[in-house]
Amino acid sequence: MAARGGLRAPSVGVGGAGAGLERGFQQWFSTQEQPPQICVVGSGPAGFYTAQHLLKHHPQAHVDIYEKQLVPFGLVRFGVAPDHPEVKNVINTFTQTARSARCAFRGNVVVGRDVAVPELRAAYHAVVLSYGAEDHRALEIPGEELPGVFSARAFVGWYNGLPENRELAPDLSCDTAVILGQGNVALDVARILLTPPEHLEKTDITEAALGVLRQSRVKTVWIVGRRGPLQVAFTIKELREMIQLPGTRPILDPADFLGLRDRIKEVPRPRKRLTELLLRTATEKPGTEDAARQAPASRAWGLRFLRSPQQVLPSPDGRRAAGIRLAVTRLEGVGEAARAVPTGDTEDLPCGLVLSSVGYKSRPIDPSVPFDPKLGVIPNMEGRVVDVPGLYCSGWVKRGPTGVIATTMTDSFLTGQMLLQDLKAGLLPPGPRPGYAAIEALLSSRGLGPMGPACLFLGLGEAGCRGSIPGQGCWEAPGEAAGSSGDAGAAGALSLDPSLAGTEGMLCRGEGPGSARGTLRHSCVACLPWHGALAASFPGPSACFPLAKGHPRQR
Repeated sequence: MAARGGLRAPSVGVGGAGAGLERGFQQWFSTQEQPPQICVVGSGPAGFYTAQHLLKHHPQAHVDIYEKQLVPFGLVRFGVAPDHPEVKNVINTFTQTARSARCAFRGNVVVGRDVAVPELRAAYHAVVLSYGAEDHRALEIPGEELPGVFSARAFVGWYNGLPENRELAPDLSCDTAVILGQGNVALDVARILLTPPEHLEKTDITEAALGVLRQSRVKTVWIVGRRGPLQVAFTIKELREMIQLPGTRPILDPADFLGLRDRIKEVPRPRKRLTELLLRTATEKPGTEDAARQAPASRAWGLRFLRSPQQVLPSPDGRRAAGIRLAVTRLEGVGEAARAVPTGDTEDLPCGLVLSSVGYKSRPIDPSVPFDPKLGVIPNMEGRVVDVPGLYCSGWVKRGPTGVIATTMTDSFLTGQMLLQDLKAGLLPPGPRPGYAAIEALLSSRGLGPMGPACLFLGLGEAGCRGSIPGQGCWEAPGEAAGSSGDAGAAGALSLDPSLAGTEGMLCRGEGPGSARGTLRHSCVACLPWHGALAASFPGPSACFPLAKGHPRQR
C-alpha cells in the first residue's frame, strides 16, 4: 500500500465487485468437500484485500491473517498522519472482512521468528506473504548514525504510537529541521512538525508525541529533493494543505521555477495542476486572505531543489547532528526520467534535526523464501512465488513500495485470483490441513500462547481467544466475560495496549466514540480505531483496565 497522503480508500466490502474477476469459482468450489485452509501473513491493505477476495470467491475457504503487531491494519493504522482520519476509513472494509466466520486475525506472531514459513506451509493449503515494506532506505552517508537523525518512517511511527518507535525521543529543541525527500510522507512529517498543538489535540496523535510537539522550538522546515519541481513526488492535496497551514508561510525561490510555465504545457494534467500551484505560490503575490494568514506566521517551510545529501555534519563536540552537507545537482534528461547528476559544488545547511524520507524497502522474511535484495521484492509471477508451489505474495513485497491503496487492492485481488485458479487446477496440496490448530500447538510449545487480545478486539468469536486460561489469553475485565460470545459489544472488545508492553499493559474496552475520543485518545494505541472510522460500529462507553506485568506475550 502507499504509505501516505495519496491513499484513497476504495469502498469495496467483502461482497464488493472486482473487474475481470472469475465468476465461476463459487459454483465449482461449492462442490468440494475439503475447505481450503489459507494463511495470509500481514494485516495491512494487501493482506486484507487478498483475504477479502479469497472469502468472496470461495464460499468454503478459511483464512487466517497473521500479524506481528497486537493490532491489525498495518500502515493504515500506523503510517497515516493523525490529521488525515478520512484515509483510515478503509478500516471499515477490512473490519467487515475480519468479522467473517471464515476469517481469523492472529496478532502478535512474528513469522520468520515465532513460526517459520515452512511450518505455515505444512499447516495450510496455501500461504500468501503480504507483509509489506517494513524498513526504510538508508542514506548511506557519513554522520547518518548521529543523534538527531531519524528515518521519516520511524518518526511517523512515533507520533502514531507504533510500539517499536515508542522510545524514539526526538529532540525538537532546535530551530531548523531538514527533511530529505519530496514525497507525501515528507510533507506529512513537515506538517506535523509545524501544526499548532491545539490543532493536533483534535486528532488521535499519541499523548507522548503531543507533549513533545508542545515543547518544540522548530520554526523552519526545509524539504529537500535531489531533482527539480517537475519531479516532486507529493500530490496537490498535500501541497495545498502545506500552503494553507495555520501559523506558517511558504519559502519558495522564484528562480527555481524559471522557464517552467512553458515546459508544463505537455505534461499530464495532475502534474500540470501541481506545478501550476507551485508556480503561483513562488511567483505571485499572496491574495488578501493568504497574506493576512501569513503575515503573523512564526513558522515557515520551504522546498530546496537539486540537492542531494552528502554528509550529516556533527556539532563541535561531535555528539549530535548540527547540519547537513548537500551536493548541488543538475538534471540529465526530461520529465519523470530525468536523473540528478552532481555538479561538484556543495552547500551546508545548518539544522538540528534530519529526517530521511527517501523510500521504503522490504526485508527477507525466511531463508526458505526467495528474495531479490536489489529490487527488494519476492520474485514472483502474478503473485505466484517463483519455484515454491503453494506460496504467493501480494502488495509491496510483491511489486515494490509504489502505488496508492487502489493499486494494492487490484494487485491483491490478482494474487487471490491466481491462488484460486491453482486450487481449481489441483495444483495445491490435496486432503485436509490442520491450519491454525497446528500453529497454535507450535506457539504454545514455544511459550508464546494464544493471541486472544487482538482477536477479541475485532470481535471474532472463536478466533483464538482463550480468556479462561490465566496469563495466556484475554484478561477478564471487571464485569466482563472476556471472549464469551465474540460479539464486540457483548464481549467488551478487549485489546492489549502494545505501547506498554514490557512494563505494564492495559486492557482496553473500546465500545464507542463518545468517551473513547475523550478519554482514550492519548493513552492506548490499541484503542485508536475507536476514535476513527470504527467508533460508530461500537456504541457505548469506554474504559481502560490495568493488566498485570509479566504477560508471556509482552516482549
